[in-house]
Amino acid sequence: MDHEVQGSHAIIGMKFLERFDDNEHLLNAVGSHHRDIEPQSPFAALVNICDTLSASRPGARSETTELYLKRLEHLEAIGSGFDGIEACYAVQAGRELRVLVKPEEISEEAAAKLARTLAQRVEREMKYPGQIRVCIIRETRAVEYAK
Repeated sequence: MDHEVQGSHAIIGMKFLERFDDNEHLLNAVGSHHRDIEPQSPFAALVNICDTLSASRPGARSETTELYLKRLEHLEAIGSGFDGIEACYAVQAGRELRVLVKPEEISEEAAAKLARTLAQRVEREMKYPGQIRVCIIRETRAVEYAK
């Protein structure tokens, strides 16, 4: 079997399995996971769900790896494009933008406003599944040593 075999991989896989097994539920599950044929059992629906989950994992499909990395870079660029930002990271597979701000430059109120502004900019400039959490971290430390 190579790239010259005609048809979708679901149908090709089903025909390949027919050589070794005649279980109709198994053959239908493989052949229908991209809706090339009608699913006829709960097992077929389960395989379809598993395929969808697998495809949605960041970087799970080689053709999406480059797009995934570009999306993370774009997300970090959005977060880094403001004054008073110390560092910016796309975390949780791009489902969260974590921004560390300089407390001497960004007040508590400004941090809340920055979170809103960043979220709106992400909504405007990017396409993404689900939602992206924007988390602003403003940390002040007071350190004293006992002698």
